Amino acid sequence: MQDPRKHQVSLRGASAKEITRDALLERVNQERELRNYARRANAAVVLIQRVWRRHHEMKLVALRLREEWEIMMNSRAGPLTGKQIASEILRPFLFFINYLSVRRGTIGARDRDCMMNCFQILLEDITSKDVHQNFCSMVTGRIEDRRIWFQQSKKMISICLFILSVFDSSQRVQNAVLTSTAMRLSVLLTDPKGWNCIDDDGRKAANAAAKNLVQFIGSKKSGLYNCIRKFIYKLEAPFSSQELVSCQKDDIFLIVASAITLSLRPFHLTNIDMNDGSMMECAVEQYCISLLTIPWFPQRLPSILAPALRHKSVLSPCLRTLLISKEKIFKELSEVDQLELTSKKMPCVGWALANIMYLATWSHTSATDSGKFVEDLDHSAYLHVVIILADKLLASLENFEQMTRKTEETQVDNYTSAVSVFEMDETNCGFSKLSYMDLFKPVYQQWHLKKLLDFVKEGFVCGTDDLSIGNQTYSWNYRLLDIAYYYSCMLRLFSALNPVLKSLPVLNMLSFTPGFLFSLWEELEKSLFRGKKQIANSTSFCASRVSRDKSEGVSGRRQKGLNKDAGNKWINVLQKFTGKSPAEDDYVDSVTSQSNLKQIEEPPSDEWDIEPLRRGPEGISKDIYHVLLLFCSSYSHLLLVLDDIEFYDKQVPFKLEQQRKIASVLNTFAYNSLSLGISSQYRALLDSAVRCLHLLYERDCRHQFCHPSLWLSPGKSNRMTIAVAARTHEVFSAADGATSSSVGSVITTMPHVFPFEERVRMFREFISMDKVSRRLAGEGTGPGSRSIEIVIRRDRIFEDGMQQLNSLGSKLKSAIHVSFVSESGLPEAGLDYGGLSKEFLTDISKAAFSPEYGLFSQTPTSDRLLIPNATARFLDNGILMVEFLGRIVGKALYEGILLDFYFSHVFVQKLLGRYSYVDELFTLDPELHRNLMYVKHYDGDVKDLCLDFTVTEESLGKRHIIELKPGGKDICVTNENRLQYVYAMADYKLNRQILPFSNAFYRGLTDLISPSWLKLFNSSEFNQLLSGGDHDIDVDDLRKNTQYTGGYSDGSRTVKLFWEVFAGLEPSERCMLLKFVTSCSRAPLLGFKHLHPAFTIHKVVCDVPLWASFGGHDVDRLPSASTCYNTLKLPTYKRASTLRAKLLYAINSNAGFELS
Repeated sequence: MQDPRKHQVSLRGASAKEITRDALLERVNQERELRNYARRANAAVVLIQRVWRRHHEMKLVALRLREEWEIMMNSRAGPLTGKQIASEILRPFLFFINYLSVRRGTIGARDRDCMMNCFQILLEDITSKDVHQNFCSMVTGRIEDRRIWFQQSKKMISICLFILSVFDSSQRVQNAVLTSTAMRLSVLLTDPKGWNCIDDDGRKAANAAAKNLVQFIGSKKSGLYNCIRKFIYKLEAPFSSQELVSCQKDDIFLIVASAITLSLRPFHLTNIDMNDGSMMECAVEQYCISLLTIPWFPQRLPSILAPALRHKSVLSPCLRTLLISKEKIFKELSEVDQLELTSKKMPCVGWALANIMYLATWSHTSATDSGKFVEDLDHSAYLHVVIILADKLLASLENFEQMTRKTEETQVDNYTSAVSVFEMDETNCGFSKLSYMDLFKPVYQQWHLKKLLDFVKEGFVCGTDDLSIGNQTYSWNYRLLDIAYYYSCMLRLFSALNPVLKSLPVLNMLSFTPGFLFSLWEELEKSLFRGKKQIANSTSFCASRVSRDKSEGVSGRRQKGLNKDAGNKWINVLQKFTGKSPAEDDYVDSVTSQSNLKQIEEPPSDEWDIEPLRRGPEGISKDIYHVLLLFCSSYSHLLLVLDDIEFYDKQVPFKLEQQRKIASVLNTFAYNSLSLGISSQYRALLDSAVRCLHLLYERDCRHQFCHPSLWLSPGKSNRMTIAVAARTHEVFSAADGATSSSVGSVITTMPHVFPFEERVRMFREFISMDKVSRRLAGEGTGPGSRSIEIVIRRDRIFEDGMQQLNSLGSKLKSAIHVSFVSESGLPEAGLDYGGLSKEFLTDISKAAFSPEYGLFSQTPTSDRLLIPNATARFLDNGILMVEFLGRIVGKALYEGILLDFYFSHVFVQKLLGRYSYVDELFTLDPELHRNLMYVKHYDGDVKDLCLDFTVTEESLGKRHIIELKPGGKDICVTNENRLQYVYAMADYKLNRQILPFSNAFYRGLTDLISPSWLKLFNSSEFNQLLSGGDHDIDVDDLRKNTQYTGGYSDGSRTVKLFWEVFAGLEPSERCMLLKFVTSCSRAPLLGFKHLHPAFTIHKVVCDVPLWASFGGHDVDRLPSASTCYNTLKLPTYKRASTLRAKLLYAINSNAGFELS
């Protein structure tokens, strides 16, 4: 062991406590640091004292100089030469003003007086024609004189800019006078034309001196643009509305005009020397960064200055510099935005975008669609700059929105659209009637788009005045693709920043601009169908206009009706309430003929295989991406108002063959995008494509224009199995249909790529999975203690069913055991093994959906489809009864029981969560639809029809007037608002009127059937799912899945006769027989294998006397049926003729049990 005392040392002799060597070194280091700190502190104190003494001495010198300067100015007699002004006036003045005012950031009263005296002397001197008495004459003197003039002029301009930056219009009038005088001096010093002492020989030297001075103010060192920015920021209201006295207002106008003149000096300097591009670039960059990013920059200035800002010599260099130096400019702007973003201010790039768009266009406020671009505008540079700035702003919006979501995760309502992410009202500088988006008004005006398209047609390219920097010349081509990119950015911006209308104004303009959609499609067709036969005809360009244009007129079949006497036209419109329309039958032929389109031949298998779209958005270029985005957004908007006459009859804006191509493109693109998975940057395009695709698909479901193979084509080669698809669908539906990189998202978004039969199998698979999960959870589905026992009186079937079942909700999925009580009050014998519950569901639905019950009525069309009765809301518990009916239908779907009725297309659309449009009104009320189309295409003055925005309804003997919009009874329908009237009326009839009933029915239906299951189908498919296939019965399939009881077998003589007779019946008679046995006239969609209980033929033994059989007599007994068990009770007939006769008699008698 080492002695621990070995490394210890003794301090202060033997009596002191001994410590280790390391501790000693640490103490020494601490003492050394303390001494160093003390030395530094002493040095700092000495420095502070020296600086303070120097400051004190300098201040005393400055005060003394000011005192002497004031005495000299008061005692001055006679004019001074330019050199005397520089040495005796400016030299001491610049010293004490910089020290006493500029460094302190404020201007005292004495300094203000000194400045006024100095500025006035200089102004008088510079405007003097005496060469010896003019300060500016020094520029033509010796080199030393020129240097002195330049240095003192720079300092004078810096002082003037300082005065401008600290100016406050709310202070006394003297401040305005001082600032205006300073700005006059600055303008005069930079304008050699105002130096009256300069003769022709000295003009070159004067121009060179002024050029050097302008170069200085255009540099960052001068701070010119920052000072002007500070000044303009303080103009809190439009110049014309500032509350100022007259004299002060004139001074402020002079200040503003002088400041703008100074800011534009570097732009005009190029007329003196075109080769100094670097100075020009720096000045333009500072102008863009400091001035163009001021909120409401043009509006804060007097309107008389706007032409100067819009001039080609100013606007064009700004646009081109933004293109060339965008990275540098954006970097400087982002440094400013770091603080502003956290305080919810619009980013600088947002104001730069708005100000440039405002300055590049002239819009007349009095006209809704009138304006022009500024003269000689570089349209190509303008387009590219707006695109760059818009992209940058959109990126800022997304970043800020993500940041906001992270910081507000704990709040309930933490998501707000980008509309409210910026508090733009705080920077509106008093514009109570002008919002930020109003600066983008030209974007949604037709003249703006037409001008851009005109330049495309002319093959416009940047001219010879392209900006040259160094040895490089920059120019930009101008194409339709650039316009598409431009407007796709505008759509996204309006969606993000327009709080109420979103992108609606832009979409309205794009959709109704003649030929624009056609041009976009031509560009897409050229790119996507490269190498394939082009169907589009260039002559269609001029004809691709929607029927809103009066010049297009109407079809020939309708022209006769529209040329009637004007005095009687209003009668035709109001036939819904006054009588039958006599002149519109030809319209019915026009619409109904669409349902009888001649058979569309199936195209080749590779017709819809579009190679560029196989990889989704990854397979197309950025340009085509924006064209497709713009096309989908605009066309989906147009499809909302495009009626069937325009789509099928007039075929505008596209021929039906082109419509098929469009549907194919969207179908293929959406399928591959969802299958392969996409990043968030493509989300906007996918959403637009899916929305447009759904509108085309729903229109095709209503009136077919595409072959079914088109919708199925993308998924032919890689469809998953039914079980896997069903399970995947459930997973994505549970996640609210969120798009992911899986085919499962295809099922939730575009299930139509799967054949209808496969989707029906998916539906049944969903129910099987649900039953399994319920069994695992302990909820019984078969006979047992958990089954629902109910007792139903035959004559009160709906009331008893509702009383006992309506409160069960989703528990209604359990098995129901029904005990019937006859009309005489006696219990009916028998046990329910599924048949009685089926009979209960079919009978209760038959009773409740009967028009006599009052809950549902039938449409006036030949189909007699079911629609909620508007008067049902006045019944006791009417809405509650409709909700119960939803549960009954849900139970039938859940158990696979067919119900023999069809719902109206409009009603089913509500159950599927889809909106109904004006053309669907024809299926609900053809007469009202005809009248609305008459109004829409009316050639005269709609005011003559005496319509307003109301609708009249009658219920229980009372008339109710309902306004289609607030104050509708006082709004007359005119040519300008008739489209609003047509679609408001259709919206009321198709959506608003039945909404309470559809919501109630939906609540009941979805207690048993998941909404995601229903969305696999369209409205007609839903009806088929509920009521079976609408086609002839497959005799072989029925025979294959028939069971025999009572002694019958497939080889029995009577059974063979039955199938022989059944095959010989007419299709309608076979359907009647099926209804006689099963209570539904249609076969199960997936075949009779899925009919529960199975179709059964039961033997009824009938003994025929021997003498009767010898005499040729057969059985007299009629066949009967037990619909609850899907059983046909068939006597043992011996002859086919007898079996046929008895069978037809029975099914035509519309009875079952009582026949014998």
